[in-house]
Amino acid sequence: MKLTTYISTLLFVLFSSAISAQVTFETKVSKKKLGVNERLKVDFEMDRDGDNFTAPSFAGFRVVGGPIQSMSHVWNNGQRSFSKTYTYFIQPKAEGTFTIKQAKVEIDGQVYKTLPVKITVTKAVNGAQNGNSTDTAISEGLHLVTEVSKGNPYLNEPVTISYKLYVKPGIIVNDYRELGKPTFNNFWSQSIQTQMRRAERTTYKGEDYSYVTLKRFVLYPQKTGKQVIEPFSIDLQISVPTNRRDVFGRRYETVHKTVSSARRTVNVKKLPEAGKPENFAGAVGDFNFEVTTSKQSLNASESLQAKIEVSGKGNLKLFELPKLKLPSSLEVYDPEFTERVTTRIGGMQGKISDSYTVVPQFKGKYPIPSVSFSYFDPSDKKYKTLRSDEIIIDVVEGPVNTATSENTNDQNATQKQLVTTNGSQFRFLKTDANLVPVETEDFFKSNLFYGLLFGPFFFIPIILIVRRKKRAFDNDIEGNKTRRANRLAKKYLSEAKKKLNDQEAFYEVLERGLHNYLRAKLRIETSEFSKEKISQLLTERSVNSATIHEFITLLESCEFARYTPASNVTINKDYEKSVHTISQIDKQLK
Repeated sequence: MKLTTYISTLLFVLFSSAISAQVTFETKVSKKKLGVNERLKVDFEMDRDGDNFTAPSFAGFRVVGGPIQSMSHVWNNGQRSFSKTYTYFIQPKAEGTFTIKQAKVEIDGQVYKTLPVKITVTKAVNGAQNGNSTDTAISEGLHLVTEVSKGNPYLNEPVTISYKLYVKPGIIVNDYRELGKPTFNNFWSQSIQTQMRRAERTTYKGEDYSYVTLKRFVLYPQKTGKQVIEPFSIDLQISVPTNRRDVFGRRYETVHKTVSSARRTVNVKKLPEAGKPENFAGAVGDFNFEVTTSKQSLNASESLQAKIEVSGKGNLKLFELPKLKLPSSLEVYDPEFTERVTTRIGGMQGKISDSYTVVPQFKGKYPIPSVSFSYFDPSDKKYKTLRSDEIIIDVVEGPVNTATSENTNDQNATQKQLVTTNGSQFRFLKTDANLVPVETEDFFKSNLFYGLLFGPFFFIPIILIVRRKKRAFDNDIEGNKTRRANRLAKKYLSEAKKKLNDQEAFYEVLERGLHNYLRAKLRIETSEFSKEKISQLLTERSVNSATIHEFITLLESCEFARYTPASNVTINKDYEKSVHTISQIDKQLK
């Protein structure tokens, strides 16, 4: 009897344990009968944490929201309960009876499936309520709008893009997350840092709304014709009012909602051909132009600085400065480019300059000819040309350039005079030398003698070792390429390295260094600096796709990182990545 009782008790415990270990995975719907104009909330709920969840196809329905994943842990009298839920919001496509088929999930190595659920869809009903009672309010009360300052700009004329979120009263936006970065194909783009986001009252489609500006960009179109601004999407965490109260008396429900802006089109006009100057290099805006020198009077072998400077408002980063033409008798070094440009909501403004170091070698006066600079003014819709004055450089002291003075002195050179002697020309020659013998030690067997005799035998092995190492160094073609590439990269990024502690300045200088490198290596105008053009040119020059992708990624980082908080670790990594990428490009270019 006792044995029978023991066995019964053991079987009961084992059965209870098996039941308690059983996994629950089921489909829950907000209703099983709804109108064709209503929405249905579907929850796939499990009491264990599972992986590889697969939702059904929702045949006959359109998914309008989700999946939203949520988990909860509840402790009650020392017992823990767990639930994990995948939530979808779906809307029927037509009337009829439809089946929400099985969902699948993997838990502890086993695959579990839900039971099918039948849903009846009737004709549209008045005062339709969605499966999620907040969904209608969200759909009607949230709008992400792309505002474009100019819909028909000229090539290289600035366009301001603002992404504004319009919110109806009663909806509370707690937080948002960007679903990818805005893309602007065929545009040069610059993110503009917005001030502290404050909601402002306005009207939208005749109703009262509040709006906040999430992001702003200044674009410079690099290609004519119709250019598309792709939609921008964000995920919002929202609190909306409901008719239900929770245990704390609250009537707000927190949900997630994805909203997207509409696709916009900008029609970019060509610059007019009529009246275009021959020296036009793509400058568009309103500019001032001047050529100055640090001094106009100096001695030969001294140096002066000749500067070409353009200032004002326009596409300052996207055109080349005119070149300074100087007489061949002046030694001129490659110009040093300086850029002090800020990008604001209205576009770029500031100044750019090329500074030439000039060293005269001979005495004389040297003219610096007038230099012209042309640009297109979109406000006046015409081209304008500015010219500098001629500058005379006066070299007051120094040797005379015989190549230039030879012709003018021919007459004097041929008028030779006879030389006469008066008997006193050689009076400085003495006939009595009064020489005194000098005592010297015997050179043979001296220290100097042995040093000169055996010294070569000591230096020959050293010379051979040095020559062998130099030959190995010269034959290391790949190593030399790498070293040259690294030196070149550090040259272009030397200024960025000095700004590692200043995030905004660092990324501005880094972007300029990357552009200057491409301009020098590919010999292209900065107005051609679209990402597609760069990729095409580098591909044509045999640069592999991975390196091109790294370079384009760096340019995109420069566009966004200046206005996004970044750690010192990130900035240092971007610097090291820039050095590596430029080195790789320089080694691969053909």
